[in-house]
Amino acid sequence: MTIQIRQSTLADLPVLMQLFESGKRIMRRSGNLRQWTGSYPSENVVAGDIHRGHSYLCLDETGRSVGTFAFIPGDDPTYARIYEGEWLDNTHPYATIHRLAGREDASGVAAACLDWCYAQIPNLRADTHRDNSIMQHILLKHGFRYCGIIYLLNGDERLAYQKV
Repeated sequence: MTIQIRQSTLADLPVLMQLFESGKRIMRRSGNLRQWTGSYPSENVVAGDIHRGHSYLCLDETGRSVGTFAFIPGDDPTYARIYEGEWLDNTHPYATIHRLAGREDASGVAAACLDWCYAQIPNLRADTHRDNSIMQHILLKHGFRYCGIIYLLNGDERLAYQKV
């Protein structure tokens, strides 16, 4: 499957929210019951990503929306401190990948996202919940290395990865 990536607009918001619901179903089926609970990511969070130019939509060869992610260049405040490890590169500018989700019947979304992001800035960071074995596997498969533990602003623990 060939996947094209373009920046999201507010008109895409309903489709993005459907993709996040699909991502939640994938997580629940794999045993990840504690990540993206309740209304997270909310329409306000996603609309904020869009307004800041950080939200992207993945389209298959037919133009169908198959995935989404946030690509955020610059320092992430939750990555300022890392525990039980260290970043591979803590001196060069980096970008962070957040909120990656795809349709349940689509394949290759994560690979397209990660390849596209790395082509933009070849110093990437990402984090995921300890229960998200799917994302951990995807990150390692695509050249990310586990670096340690970070804590979100709300105090939740996440496993942190980097690819340089």
